[in-house]
Amino acid sequence: LETIADMMEFKGENPFKVGAFRNGALAIKRLDEDLQNIIAKKKLGEIKGIGKGLQAVVYEFFEKGESEVYNELKKEVPEGIEDLLKIRGLGAKKIRQLYETIGITNVGELEQACKENRLMLAKGFGEATQKKILEEIEKQKIYSKFVRLNVGCQFAEEIIKKLKKISAIRKIEFTGELRRGMEVISDIDLVALIGDENQFFIELKKTFTFETNLNKILLQEEYAVPVTLHIAKTEDEYAKETLLTTGSHYFISKLRLDEKSYGGITEEAIFSAAGKPYVIPEMREEEYFEAAEIFRKNSDLSVELFKGMLHFHTTYSDGRDSLRNMITSTKQFGYSYAAVCDHSKSAFYANGLNEDRIVKQTEEIKLLADELNFPVMQGIESDILQSGDLDYDSDFLANFDFVVASVHSRFSMIEDEMTKRIIKAVENEHTDVLGHPSGRLLLAREPYSFDVKKVIDACAANQVAIEINANPYRLDLDWRYVYYAREKNCLFSINQDAHSVEDINLLRYGISAGRKGGLQSEEVINCYELEKFKTFLQRKIKSRFTT
Repeated sequence: LETIADMMEFKGENPFKVGAFRNGALAIKRLDEDLQNIIAKKKLGEIKGIGKGLQAVVYEFFEKGESEVYNELKKEVPEGIEDLLKIRGLGAKKIRQLYETIGITNVGELEQACKENRLMLAKGFGEATQKKILEEIEKQKIYSKFVRLNVGCQFAEEIIKKLKKISAIRKIEFTGELRRGMEVISDIDLVALIGDENQFFIELKKTFTFETNLNKILLQEEYAVPVTLHIAKTEDEYAKETLLTTGSHYFISKLRLDEKSYGGITEEAIFSAAGKPYVIPEMREEEYFEAAEIFRKNSDLSVELFKGMLHFHTTYSDGRDSLRNMITSTKQFGYSYAAVCDHSKSAFYANGLNEDRIVKQTEEIKLLADELNFPVMQGIESDILQSGDLDYDSDFLANFDFVVASVHSRFSMIEDEMTKRIIKAVENEHTDVLGHPSGRLLLAREPYSFDVKKVIDACAANQVAIEINANPYRLDLDWRYVYYAREKNCLFSINQDAHSVEDINLLRYGISAGRKGGLQSEEVINCYELEKFKTFLQRKIKSRFTT
């Protein structure tokens, strides 16, 4: 629906028609019920913002896997326009202007026009705009070589599922960047222990197209990034291949292993033979060796250790599931307590809560907590304003049990001003957690400019926990700063920032990021038992938590 709206806008069609498709897309995003169920029951018409025209498009797409409206627009719009629409800072109207003025139809033509200063022939496009567009094009080139961690995991799981049907494969797992939990993945590496080699290749040919290179097999599949299968014929080879292909290259080089070290049938045995302490896969990075030795202990983080579900959203703001569904599911997932943190009033784009709606939510939280016999705290994700203030006054902020302070606007401030802005919010007496500190969206938006270490120092000084946002689009705080923050005695909060029940499963990615920095469960406030978590909340304002 969004793509149709973009292409209609490019064509200059009726703004009301364009708006209908955009509003329809937004309405679907905000659903708190499974879309497939709604479609199956033919109840699309009950959704505000989905008129008869849009219903027909959605039903057709659901039934046929394609849309006649979209297909017709594809014929009428130059082929490269969809790629141009992906460039940040260019909307459909600007792209149409460039198309009509200087004939731009694809990213390659746009890049060349920028380099030749021809964009300035179009009204409103100056030298600074050209420079910004070139920067965005370069980012896209880099981004196109990677996929986010969750996408890489999905691809790897699909491939392994197929490979496990091959009887000659005795065991298989993924290695490389995936096993180390890198936030973005440039290739997928798998290692398999095989039995009969001839049988293996006979069966493999029935499943994949591939090329061979010594003990490596390059799978010729469309998975956005290269896929390599490393094969081993003995347990010793499997252990060695798993270690070496997991990497990282720097880590392996620093281990200085010799052939005598590879005699064990497990990675642990190889480390032991080399006289080295075993290091979990996620920590096998250059940063491990740069950290003080006392911080090199293997991380113990696991899903089972998490007691509190903190920082999540409901239909009160921009979540897709109701407060009742989120709390019920949190309890079913095995958590001991929860702190809901819908968006604050400045977040108009996310249906943020004004004071009156917060009072209403407070009442529902109390009723649910009593009904479910489950501790539920009322938190808020409060916007950090340009001034560094939070967007409620101090007296009103005192009503919340838990406050996450986050930047959601004005990302382009200069480094010094952004640093001061964030530090001021951290120094606010009500702030418990600094949310997604850098504002990055992996493969989409770069972090804003700020002095990360100064902000970490401020968090340590003000007893404010730093969030590792588990959403695979964010994974923010960047794991590379976790060691530094730990050295400063910072606490952490690993949060799904869940906007639906399904998002509760995102915790695994945040844990992976924490494990990369050697994070211990005692350093993560979500791993606290309820009474210890209450003590954390009372650390600055003793009378604050009363229920």
